[in-house]
Amino acid sequence: MTTFRCRVAEWRSSSLRRVTSWVPQWFPKTAVVSGPQEAAMAFPHLQQPSFLLASLKADSVNKPFAQRCQDLVKVIEDFPAKELHAIFPWLVESIFGSLDGVLVGWNLRYLQGRMSPVEYSIAMEFLDPGGPMMKLVYKLQAEDYKFDFPVSYLPGPVKASIQERVLPDSPLYHNKVQFPPMGGLGLNLALNPFEYYMFFFALSLITQKPLPGALHIRTSDCAYFTLVDRYLSWFLPIEGSVLPPLSSSPGGPSPSPAPRTPAMPFASYGLHHTSLLKRHISHQTSVNADPASHEIWRSETLLQVFVEMWLHHYSLEMYQKMQSPHAKESFTPTEEHVLVVRLLLKHLHAFSNSLKPEQVSPSAHSHATSPLEEFKRAAVPRFVQQKLYLFLQHCFGHWPLDASFRAVLEMWLSYLQPWRYAPEKQAQTSDCQPRCVSERWAPFVQENLLMYTKLFVGFLSRALRTDLVSPKNALMVFRVAKVFAQPNLAEMIQKGEQLFLEPELVIPHRQHRLFTAPPFTGSFLSSWPPAVTDTSFKVKSHVYSLEGQDCKYTPMFGPEVRTLVLRLAQLITQAKQTAKSISDQCGESTPGRPFLSWLGFCSTDANGCYPANDLDEMGQDSVRKTDEYLEKALEYLCQVFRLSEAQLAQLTLALGTTRDENGKKQLPDCIVGEDGLILTPLGRYQIINGLRRFDIEYQGDLELQPIRSYEIASLVRMLFQLSSAINHRFAGRMAALCSRADFLGSFCRYHLMEPGLTGRHLLSPVARGSTVSRARGPRLSLRFLGSYRTLLSLLLAFFVASLFCIGPLACALLLVLGYLLYAVAMTLLTERSKLHQL
Repeated sequence: MTTFRCRVAEWRSSSLRRVTSWVPQWFPKTAVVSGPQEAAMAFPHLQQPSFLLASLKADSVNKPFAQRCQDLVKVIEDFPAKELHAIFPWLVESIFGSLDGVLVGWNLRYLQGRMSPVEYSIAMEFLDPGGPMMKLVYKLQAEDYKFDFPVSYLPGPVKASIQERVLPDSPLYHNKVQFPPMGGLGLNLALNPFEYYMFFFALSLITQKPLPGALHIRTSDCAYFTLVDRYLSWFLPIEGSVLPPLSSSPGGPSPSPAPRTPAMPFASYGLHHTSLLKRHISHQTSVNADPASHEIWRSETLLQVFVEMWLHHYSLEMYQKMQSPHAKESFTPTEEHVLVVRLLLKHLHAFSNSLKPEQVSPSAHSHATSPLEEFKRAAVPRFVQQKLYLFLQHCFGHWPLDASFRAVLEMWLSYLQPWRYAPEKQAQTSDCQPRCVSERWAPFVQENLLMYTKLFVGFLSRALRTDLVSPKNALMVFRVAKVFAQPNLAEMIQKGEQLFLEPELVIPHRQHRLFTAPPFTGSFLSSWPPAVTDTSFKVKSHVYSLEGQDCKYTPMFGPEVRTLVLRLAQLITQAKQTAKSISDQCGESTPGRPFLSWLGFCSTDANGCYPANDLDEMGQDSVRKTDEYLEKALEYLCQVFRLSEAQLAQLTLALGTTRDENGKKQLPDCIVGEDGLILTPLGRYQIINGLRRFDIEYQGDLELQPIRSYEIASLVRMLFQLSSAINHRFAGRMAALCSRADFLGSFCRYHLMEPGLTGRHLLSPVARGSTVSRARGPRLSLRFLGSYRTLLSLLLAFFVASLFCIGPLACALLLVLGYLLYAVAMTLLTERSKLHQL
C-alpha cells in the first residue's frame, strides 16, 4: 500500500512538472514553483483539476492505450471527487466520441477481440459495469455533481418539444431542463453523472460515422455490442436484485439523485406531472425492507435512456405525416442500430418474464412488492411499446427492398415471441414442429395487437414487391409465416381482433376518459391506474393509444388481408417455377457466348435471358433452398389463414400461372385500355422478376435506331451522312430501277428496299392504323460497314489472301465478285418465294 501511494505521489509530481513546463514565457520566473500548494497560491486561476486535465490530455497523445488506461485507474482511485469532476466530461467524450461525430473516441463500435485482443480486453475491463469508469461515476454521484448536456443532440421529437417549452412525456427529462441566461446559447439538460455517462454511451451508436471497410465487421463481435449486453444483464437482472454501486467512500453506497426545481414552467401533454424522483421518495417508506429500492433508479434510467436515444425518433404526429409520399425522412436507422435494439428487446423479455408466478397477476401488486418486481411488470408496456411501434412502422415503410431488411424483421419477430425468452421455455419436439403457444400469453398478444396485425399487413405489402426468387427474400417470407403459424397464436390474434371490433357497451363518457395514450407520468413506483377487468376495453385502449382515436383498423383475418395473402400465395408458386426456369437456363448457357455476341455471331437481344438474380451466383443449392423456403412458407400461410388446396389451385388457374415453355412465350398479365395494353400489378411483378416478358422489336427507321455496342459510333454517323447524300441525289433513279419488272429491277429491290417492312407486326394496338404510312422508298444503307463484325471479317479475308500471295486489290475484286454471285442467288430465291406466296 505504501509503495502504491509513493507511485501515485511520484506520478502527481511528474504530472505537475509536465504541466508547468508549458507555462507562458511572459510569467515571471518566480511564478514557476514545484509544489501543488505553492502552484495553487501562485496561480489561483489554475487550480489542481486543471493541472490534472491538462496532464491527461497530454498523455492521451503521447502514451499508448494500455498505459493511458492504467494511469486513469490510478487517478480514479487516488483523486477526490472534487478534482475528478473537471476531467469527467472530457473523459466521457474521449471514450465515446463527440456528439457531432467528429471525434471517434475509442471507436468501440469497430473494436473487436479477434482483431485487437489487447485493446479490446483493456477497454472492456475499464468500462465494465463493475469497472473503474463506473466507479468514477458513482464517486461523482455521491457528491451530487451535475453536467450540462445540449438539447440540440437529443432525438427530434424530444428536441422539438423542449424547444417549444412543452414537457416531454418521459420522466427522464423532468426537472432537468436549464434555460440559458440572457445572451446564452442553446438549452441544456442538467444530468447527474450516471445519466450523463449513459446519454453519451447510447448516442454514440447513432452519432459516430462508420469507418471505411466497416461493412465487413460483425456487429455482435464488437466491444459496443458486448458492453450493451453487459449493462443490460447488470442493471436488468433476471435473477436476484441489482447490485449496489461500488464506492470507496466510508459512507456506503451513493444515494439516489435528489429532485431539482425546474428553471421555467412547462406546458404538459396531459395532467400536471409530479417528478419521477419525488414519486420515488414518497414510496421509500413502504419499500425500505428491500435494498434494491435505493438503487432501482439506475435500472429505470438505463432503460429510459436506451429507449429514448434509440427508439424515440418518431412521434405519433410525425408518423401520421410520414404517410404522405412527399414527406422527407427525419431519421434513418442503420442495420447496426436495429441489431442493438433487438438485443435490448430480447433482454427486456427475459427480464420481464423472470417474474415469479405468484407476482404475474395484477392482484399480486401491492406495496409489499419489490420495486424491481414492479419494474419488471411495467418495463415493456410503459416504456417501450409505443416508441417501438412507431420505430417499426417507419422501418417497414421506408427500409430498402433488399436483404438488409432481415435485421428489422428479426427484431420484430423477437418482440412478438416473448415466450422464447421465458424461463420455462421448452425445446421443440423431435419432429421439428413448433410447440403450442400457452394461453398465459394471450394478454400480451391482445395488448400488442397492432404489433401483430398491422405490421403483418405492412410485411405483406413489402413481400408482394420483392423478388421471391432470391433465397434471402424467400427466407424472410418463410420466417414470418413460420412464426405466425405457431399453434394457438393465430387464434389468440383473432380473439384480440374480435375484442377490439365488438361494440362498446359501457357509459359513453368512460370512453373519453380512458381511450387515451397511457401517461408516462413518473417512474414505475408511481401509483398504478385502477385495474381494468374489461379485456375488450384494454385492447381498444391499446389500439387508440398507438394509432389515435380516428384510426381505421384493417382486420388481419378480414377479406382485404385475405386477398393479399392469396396474391402472395400465387406469387410464391410463380417464384418456385421461375427459380427452376433460371436454373435450367443457366445450365444451358455457354461461357463463350458473351465474346461471340460481342463479335456479332450471336444474338445481341437481351430479352433472351432472365435478369440477374442471386441464383446466377449461388447455383443449384440456392434453387433447392429457395424451393424449400417457399414450399414451407406456403404451407404455413395455408395453416394460418385456413386456405385449402382447391382454393390455391383455382387461384393459380385464374391468374394464368400455367405457362408455355417455362413462361417465355406468354405475355405479362395486362388489360386492354383505350391507349393499348395496360400492365396490372401482377404483370409488373412478372416483368420485374423475369416471370414473363414482351417480345420487343424495333419498330422505327432502321437507319435511325440507337447505335449498338457492337458498332463504331463515329463510323456509323459518317456512313449515315454518306448514305443520306447518295439517297437524296439519286432517289429518282433508284425508284425507276426498282420499278422495273426484269431481273435488274429485282436485283435493285433486293438491295434498296427495306426487307420485311410489310410483314412486320406492331405490338401496340394504337399504331396499327399507321402501318401503311410508314412504307418508305428505295434507299441505300451503308451502316453494315460500321459493325465490328464486318470489319473483322474483311480483315480476316485480307489476312488469309496474303497467305496465298494475293494482293489487297485482287482480294477486293474477289470479294466484290463473290458478293455479286451471292446477291444474284439471293435475288432469284427471293423472287421465287414471292411467286409461291402469290
